[in-house]
Amino acid sequence: MKKGERIVVCGPSGSGKSTLIRCFNRLEAHQQGEIIVNGITLHDRMRNVAEVRKNVGMAFQHFNLFPHKTVLMNCMVGLMWIKRCASCRGQEDRAAVSGACPHSGAGRQKYPIQLSGGQQQRVAIAHSLCMEPAVMLFDEPTSALDPEMVSAVLDTMTSLARDGMTMVCVTHEMGFARTVADRVIFMNSGQIAEEGNPESFFTNPQHGRTKLFLSQILKH
Repeated sequence: MKKGERIVVCGPSGSGKSTLIRCFNRLEAHQQGEIIVNGITLHDRMRNVAEVRKNVGMAFQHFNLFPHKTVLMNCMVGLMWIKRCASCRGQEDRAAVSGACPHSGAGRQKYPIQLSGGQQQRVAIAHSLCMEPAVMLFDEPTSALDPEMVSAVLDTMTSLARDGMTMVCVTHEMGFARTVADRVIFMNSGQIAEEGNPESFFTNPQHGRTKLFLSQILKH
């Protein structure tokens, strides 16, 4: 991947999409090949893993927020424990200045249970952005949301893309892939079956499994 590139990974359930991107920050160990993030080679050495995780943010399907921490503290916790920021005031200022925290005023003192699913996912994305990552990974970030909540999260992701964030998105949101992706990758049975720019991928797919997948998912 080049800096600023936006890749969408799609494919049927069980095809290895989430496993692939979980290898990028060592949530899953890769058995072959090499993964290099911002010049750091990813392997069993925990120092390298820790350094890579400082550079790679991730938004999961089910938000993974700390239920006992407020919105603001959920945004700040990475700075406190991973980047070891010394001053709580400094962290709060940084979160505010970055514009990452999706709430202001009293909203920052709410707990995850007081938020809708879409709001929780935006907080989860903000949690990663406060770390100022070089790369953002999205593992089906809208799959657990009600349909009316999906657009707000996609708007956040689209805004990140426009700002030049390097992104890998596992998603079935084909409208997002068409408008935002530089490359679309289709996975099948643990392999990359096809990849290309959105125009060629959607209008002229080459692999039979890709054609079947698109015919089914674009019906809805």
